[in-house]
Amino acid sequence: MTVVLGVDLGTSAVKVSAVNKAGKIVAQESFDYPLVPQLKPGYAEQNPEDWVIATTVSIVRLILNDGINASQIEGISFSGQMHGLVLLDENYKVLRPAILWNDTRTSDQVLEINRKLGAKFVEITGNKALEGFTLPKILWVKENEPEIFSRAKVFLLPKDYLRFRMTDKIFTDFSDAAGTVALDVRKKIWSKEIIDAFGLPQSIFPPLLESIAFAGNISSSYSEFSGLSKQIKVFAGAADNAAGAIGAGILKTNMVMSSIGTSGVVLKIEQDKNINYHGKIHFFNHGIPNRFYSMGVTLAAGYSLSWLKKTFGKTDNFDDFVKSASNSTVGAKGLLFAPYIVGERTPYADGDIRGSFVGIDGIHQRSDFVRAVLEGIVFSFKDIFVLYDQIGANFDTVVSIGGGAKSPLWMQIQADIFNKKVISLKNEQGPGIGAAIIAATGLGWFDSVEEAAKQFISFGKEYQPNPKNVVRYESLYKIYKQIYPATAKISHELIDYRRSL
Repeated sequence: MTVVLGVDLGTSAVKVSAVNKAGKIVAQESFDYPLVPQLKPGYAEQNPEDWVIATTVSIVRLILNDGINASQIEGISFSGQMHGLVLLDENYKVLRPAILWNDTRTSDQVLEINRKLGAKFVEITGNKALEGFTLPKILWVKENEPEIFSRAKVFLLPKDYLRFRMTDKIFTDFSDAAGTVALDVRKKIWSKEIIDAFGLPQSIFPPLLESIAFAGNISSSYSEFSGLSKQIKVFAGAADNAAGAIGAGILKTNMVMSSIGTSGVVLKIEQDKNINYHGKIHFFNHGIPNRFYSMGVTLAAGYSLSWLKKTFGKTDNFDDFVKSASNSTVGAKGLLFAPYIVGERTPYADGDIRGSFVGIDGIHQRSDFVRAVLEGIVFSFKDIFVLYDQIGANFDTVVSIGGGAKSPLWMQIQADIFNKKVISLKNEQGPGIGAAIIAATGLGWFDSVEEAAKQFISFGKEYQPNPKNVVRYESLYKIYKQIYPATAKISHELIDYRRSL
């Protein structure tokens, strides 16, 4: 039996899956790592060495505990947390902790990008500048840590640093490069116009590869460190959302992914590189060669539910807590929830908006609040669906993954609010299986990512919209849409008040 390893490098842990040619996960290991203690509000950093150690421990456990013989491993590829900045010096040593996707220190740099390039920036990158992206982080280091920046030879994204430590080769792939917002997404080159506008050296931008491209063999040093063979082929890999879309079987334009994790993502594959969302929806290069994907993001999707449980149901079983929403009704007896508890991205790029319950009445019980949160998260996804509708995107199938796919009630709520067929996966493994598909394709086990996905992915139960509930949710959504414009000014004033304390 031969296997590939799909390495899913997340924000809090790495998961390594050994997958055979039939698409079966034969073994899986994971290992957690911390954030660097927060120096200031809004900072989120990690030590890149922790990624290397955690991944290596997971691989060694596969060999020692799970019976995977190192000689069985033919290839490795990656899914990685997006947008993180790793700066290396001339000796390829890390200069400072990695600045992560959820770090929000770069508001001034975002304003600078918008002031200098405006609509031209969106035209080049397909996206508006936001605090989470990599380019503003590069500018922040340049402006605030000039001594460190002067020593930077190259930057990498998180999974690219991990791959470098395995192969001694410096690359990034197009899907992760697009998430830096320094890439011309249609020409598939680093944008000279953006680089020159901000006085950045071209040399710090790494070479570019397709996700399925060969990126090197395991190096002698990493072979000795890990026990892996130097014959193992390593492939570029993809940004976590691109790998997640592959792992969810989002391979046709009539399908979208509804992913409810800590944040929430609605993602659609795109064949037309000239489609223009004007920055309202993110537009990135895909892990599938010559394809693109678009997506909208709800910043606090599953996090909203986790917050509610931690605050009002700390001792409850999580599944039972979610099931309690069935004791409520469609519309939570007239209670609405806007899930903006850490700000919002799509369709409202507003870091200072905050969440709200609207319509609280003396009749409401805890189950109504749970139901309102489930529905509010899906309404926020509906906002993204509406943006797609406005440009005439046609799709009829929603593949639900993450927390929203674990609850039959929540699956039905999605079908009813979206008024679309919603399906689950039989064995959901997220971006890690996408990384394994990339490795399998790169090795030539399959002729294409699409062919590999057919072997590796199976769809599960289907949920059809209930016509009666569809009508009720359409009425409620019209009310929900009024919450942001009605509360934005209040939220911003409250944020200013908190900052003054």
